[in-house]
Amino acid sequence: MKTDTRLFHPWPRLVLPLILSALLTACVSAPPTLYRWDGYQSNVYSYLKNDASSSPEKQIADMEENLQKIRASGKNPPPGYYAHLGLLYANVGKPDLMAQNFHAEEQLFPESVPYMNYLLSKTKK
Repeated sequence: MKTDTRLFHPWPRLVLPLILSALLTACVSAPPTLYRWDGYQSNVYSYLKNDASSSPEKQIADMEENLQKIRASGKNPPPGYYAHLGLLYANVGKPDLMAQNFHAEEQLFPESVPYMNYLLSKTKK
């Protein structure tokens, strides 16, 4: 006895794996991030753009406030956060706070030591 092959369409064999893979992919969550950025990119962008509406003092205040939030969350600031904050302090004439932030950058990210030393040597001249 012959079975009628018209009753068994090949599409379920093709569509079912696609549906299952879509469901499994939807269940995957994003991995936790290492750093908390909290406005860092927008501050750097404003700084590089020489945005008149965002003075160095305002950027410092924003970054210091965000730094408190980052510390409270138990995360670390991203690479360059303290270095950028140090540059802002240099712009407003606070070399001791600049050096303090450069040293904080060095402690969190040892690969930044040569560049931080270079920046510090330029400010001593």
